[in-house]
Order: sequence, then C-alpha cells, then structure tokens
Amino acid sequence: MQWCASIVSPSPSSSTFIPSFSSSHYANAILQTKLRWKPNQQAKLPHPHLFQFKVKAAISIEKETPESHRPDTFLKQSESIDAASSSSSSSSSSVRARFEKMIREAQDSVCAAIESADGGASFKEDVWSRPGGGGGISRVLQDGAVWEKAGVNVSVVYGVMPPDAYRAANPTSSSSSSDAAPLPVPVPVPFFAAGISSVLHPKNPFAPTLHFNYRYFETDTPKDAPGAPRRWWFGGGTDLTPAYIFEEDVKHFHSTQKRACDKFDPSFYPRFKKWCDDYFYIKHRGERRGLGGIFFDDLNDYDQEMLLSFATECANSVIPAYIPIIEKRKDLPFTDQHKAWQQLRRGRYVEFNLVYDRGTTFGLKTGGRIESILVSLPLTARWEYDHKPEEGSEEWKLLDACINPKEWI
Repeated sequence: MQWCASIVSPSPSSSTFIPSFSSSHYANAILQTKLRWKPNQQAKLPHPHLFQFKVKAAISIEKETPESHRPDTFLKQSESIDAASSSSSSSSSSVRARFEKMIREAQDSVCAAIESADGGASFKEDVWSRPGGGGGISRVLQDGAVWEKAGVNVSVVYGVMPPDAYRAANPTSSSSSSDAAPLPVPVPVPFFAAGISSVLHPKNPFAPTLHFNYRYFETDTPKDAPGAPRRWWFGGGTDLTPAYIFEEDVKHFHSTQKRACDKFDPSFYPRFKKWCDDYFYIKHRGERRGLGGIFFDDLNDYDQEMLLSFATECANSVIPAYIPIIEKRKDLPFTDQHKAWQQLRRGRYVEFNLVYDRGTTFGLKTGGRIESILVSLPLTARWEYDHKPEEGSEEWKLLDACINPKEWI
C-alpha cells in the first residue's frame, strides 16, 4: 500500500506548526531538498498523534496575517539576541540575521532607484507575518511613467516543512538516483528560508525587463529520524529580458555580473552564465526567455562566509547593472509595431513562469499567497498565431539570440 501524509495542524505554539509558502523565491530553495532513503532501510513513522495517514494527499497551509508596520526583524527574538552576541561570525544565527539585513537593505535601495528613475510613482507596501514563524514585505509599483509593473519582495520564514510539500516539490525525484528512492512517509523537516525576489517590467519596448532573486536556506532533521540531514545553501541570480538588442547594454549588464563573480572565483561567471541560459529555457518553444545573466542554486561547496559575501555582492550589483540601461532607453520613441513585439515577448515570459519556473508552479500547487506568487507577471502580454519575425529584422535578431545563446563579453 502506498502511504501519503495528511497534516493535522496542532496549536500555534507547537513546534510542528505548518508553514505557508507565500512567495516563489524561497519555494525554489525547497525544491533543492531531497528526502532519500535506501530501499533496504525501514522508515520510522512520525508520532501518530501528529499525523494521520491517508491514500489521498493533502497539504495544510496556514494563511498570512497582514501587519500594519514593518518589524525590525522577522527572526525569533532569541535568535536575534544570539546573533548580536555571537562570537562566531559564521554561526547559524549570525548568518540568518546578516542575510535578512542584506536583503532588506537591497529591497530599500532597489525600490529607491526604481522610484527615482520613474520620477513620480511610488511603491505600495504590504507587510505580513505567518503564525508558524517569520513574515515578509511585498512592494509593488504599477502604471508609473517608466514602469508598467515593478515588484520587489522579501521574506524570512521558518517552521516545519510538511511531508506533502516534499512530494509536491519533487514529483519525479525517484528517477534522479539509481541507488535511492523517495522516502514513502517522510518526517516533517524544520527549515529556515530567507530571500529577495524582484521582477521589473518597463513600459518602453526598448527598455529591458529585469529579474533577480537571492536566497538562503537551511534544513535540519533530528539525528534519529530519516530524511534530510542538516544542511544549508545559497541560490539566486540576475537576468536580462529585452525585446530589442542594444549590444552595448547587454555587454554592460554581463560585464557587471562578471565583475561581481570575479571578486570571488573566476570560474563563477562562465559557470553561472551557462546555468542561467539552461534554466530559463522554454522547452516547448525551443528558446530562452531572454539574454541571460547569472543563475545558481544549491550552492554550498564553498565557505559559508564567502558565499554570504558573494550573494551580497550580487544583490548590490543589480542597480549599477540595470539602472544605467533604463536611463538610456526609457524615453526613446517607439511605434505600435515595437510595442506589439514587446507584448509577444512578454507572452513568452508568462509561458516560462507559469509552465517551467519551479518556484511559481510550487507556490500554485501548495496554495501560497497568490499576489506574491504572480507578482512577476506583466500587466499586459500578447499571443499571435504562428508569428514569425522577418529574417534579418531587429525582432529576428532578438529571437535568434534567445534560440542560440551568445557570449556577450
């Protein structure tokens, strides 16, 4: 008989209270967690008072609570105190606290740069908390002078991941290893996830869309329980999605990413550039979503302090990589034809996010906060039947670069 777990939510004070998955950027990190067991091992079942087992799976998701003000930190009070007094800069509490500080500062600086470039519009802010632990800040600017839609979100959440979340995140994991199989009834796994996620859609078709996200993730499992061992990792990236190619802009963008990478390891840029090209691939179209950048995930094979500094450097590179391009292109005159092509490329953006993006699809499957999950989508997009740009045209050049990734620097 095949067992599936249905969570019975205990009281909010219980350590097994179930988290909600409110934003896609940390759901990406969850997807990297693998609960594995050897076929000849006997799985230990969770305590019967906490779980009931049914053939039909179900995921219990707690809802967010709107808050009227921003807290100084979303961390537990004891963790904040531990981080402030810790003598070890790489302690778990310290890394969590410093990563939260970094993403909140990055949110402030990126939003300020976006508002300045727009020249009038401002972000709407929603603050939320979750009973299981943590919360987030969502900021969205719509219908500005420059920006059609700009979203910059942060979240810091922790609690226990339900077994069904693993199954939803890893539907084909049984084929990824020849000597291991998914744990039939995995125990819930304590986790911590923090990240910043942003998508910026300008109105002018000559101004490119930008996406970036950076995140930190930890899991832990009691030593006598099957499942994921204690581990941590970083993930994220920054990528450019224009409708028209200005080679000097693309070179500037990639050069800025390379400089950030080269400060830490010269192998990072070529490695993460290829990873980005491979990840943002629309399989049913045979083309990439845009012109790439850098992307990495499940990164823990370097010193933790080094990777924290690397993620910080990458987040700080967003403004110098992107805003100069916006300033040059935001006021260029354009035609209805230019706008129609931009909308077709926005359609590709929607297709990738709804069909292939792991964070988006996971969030939709598990009933997360829909406004945060879909904030990456543009206000408008377009689909035309069997549209083919004329060979040699500017539109064709963009499509060719999406089909055949180039080395820009």
